[in-house]
Amino acid sequence: MPGSHHDHASSHAHHHGHGGHGAEARHGRAFAVGATVNLAFVIAQIGFGVAANSMALLADAAHNFADVVALLLAWGAAWLGQRRPSRRRTYGWGRSSILAALLNAVVMLIGVGAIGLEALRRLAHPEPVATLMVTLVAAAGIVVNGGSAILFFRDRAHDLNIKAQFLHLAGDALVSLGVVAAALAMRFTGWLWLDPAASVAIVVTIVASTWGVLRHAVDMAMDAVPASVPHDAVANWLAGLPGVIEVHDLHIWALSTTETALTAHLVFAGERSDRRLHDLSAELGRRFGIGHATLQIESDADAALCRLRPNDVV
Repeated sequence: MPGSHHDHASSHAHHHGHGGHGAEARHGRAFAVGATVNLAFVIAQIGFGVAANSMALLADAAHNFADVVALLLAWGAAWLGQRRPSRRRTYGWGRSSILAALLNAVVMLIGVGAIGLEALRRLAHPEPVATLMVTLVAAAGIVVNGGSAILFFRDRAHDLNIKAQFLHLAGDALVSLGVVAAALAMRFTGWLWLDPAASVAIVVTIVASTWGVLRHAVDMAMDAVPASVPHDAVANWLAGLPGVIEVHDLHIWALSTTETALTAHLVFAGERSDRRLHDLSAELGRRFGIGHATLQIESDADAALCRLRPNDVV
């Protein structure tokens, strides 16, 4: 430990899972296809939305454009995350994926604010809408967004960045389905208020799907324990290891949206082998998905001098 006059043993282990380079290549293709197809569709939606005088269609276009920006940001973050660590950035660029997820969520929530205001204005003053055109374009949106979401389905459970894209695109498909339903209902009932009402429903859907991603991204940016890692279970497992009489200075945080790191001081009652350190790091990866573990070993006498004891000291 820094500032002490005695030596400590430590272990540094990396476990890079979830598909490796094959997953990275797959993600690159998914981002490229998703961004290209959705950008083309956004341009078409804007044109048809103006022609049809449909607030719901324009709201969906704005939502899809925000997703295109999100895809590009996430793609850039995924590319940066593959760069090797340097003397200046000793953990590499993996944290850019957290920043991308955070920025995407913020941009999305700001965008829906403007949509919501215009939708409320339209509710007070409904306007005629070309329902057939809206129906056809929104139906195409179900296919485009649903197909794009499938590209990210496989790895959504392992990467917040990928999960954010999947949720956005899957949400877009559902939103487009709602626009189709609203347009058909207007066509048969003549209720013009259904178009802005559908826009309000879109806003609620976006906020609901984005809020969780925003909360997780903020937690990661603030070095909170990732939601997928049970802190107490990790602490109890370390404390229950043979020979361990105390665990302190335990920290668990996200290096990126896919990599989790841990540091801890383990106080041993007696001698231990260096091999155990490697085994402990490997087991942390297997049990809890922690791929970057640094364990500092202390004797009881060492622990008494440790300035990072007890656990509430940082």
